[in-house]
Amino acid sequence: MLATAQSINDPIARSITAKVYLKYRAECNTAAKTQNNELGYLNAVFNNLKQTKQIEYANPLDGIKTIKIAESELSFLTMDQIYELLDMIKVNATNPHVLLISKVCLATGARWGEAESLHSRHVVNNKVTFTDTKSGKNRSVPITPELQAELKGHGKGKLFTSSIGAFRRALKKTDIELPKGQASHVLRHTFASHFMINGGNILTLQKVLGHSTILMTMRYAHLAPDHLNEAVRLAPLNFAATLSPLK
Repeated sequence: MLATAQSINDPIARSITAKVYLKYRAECNTAAKTQNNELGYLNAVFNNLKQTKQIEYANPLDGIKTIKIAESELSFLTMDQIYELLDMIKVNATNPHVLLISKVCLATGARWGEAESLHSRHVVNNKVTFTDTKSGKNRSVPITPELQAELKGHGKGKLFTSSIGAFRRALKKTDIELPKGQASHVLRHTFASHFMINGGNILTLQKVLGHSTILMTMRYAHLAPDHLNEAVRLAPLNFAATLSPLK
């Protein structure tokens, strides 16, 4: 927020108008997602000031729309690629944690940081509980007895140290090609994609991934084996054909 204020010449809050902000945004060369995040922060500041009666005027940015962003490509690993990656980690990673963190992400759909923050007390009754989550809400996900045994045998207290660098180095040594900006997050996409491909329920997936709304989870819906099959069965030409053969 300090950087934003500096970019628009550190104005008095009351002097901010939609026109001032839109001019700043038009001249800004940062990524659209960054600008949308910035607008969200500014709105939060003004709304909170209003709610706590620190200001009497309305949020001047209320009504400004975020920039539309094309949906990013979601890449996931095939089973062969999963084995290739895990084998590469086994052979090349000197970090003692990266393999097990990768397994946790693939088994639970956890973000890398969530898995990396696990404590031994978070592994109980064949479940792992993630507490350091993006949403701020704890969530528990079932795991196999075998994975629990690996986690229990890995030590006590905080189980892992920072291992993302080791993961990225191992990934680069594979033949796996990912969209720009994807690295460890592909493990989360891989869990979610295979979950749906194997017939999982989209609402269950939402809970497992910890999405606050179903909209984020719906990105994986098209991978369900029966996704949009009714488009074939109920299309007018095909539907008419089931009633009486077309000549």
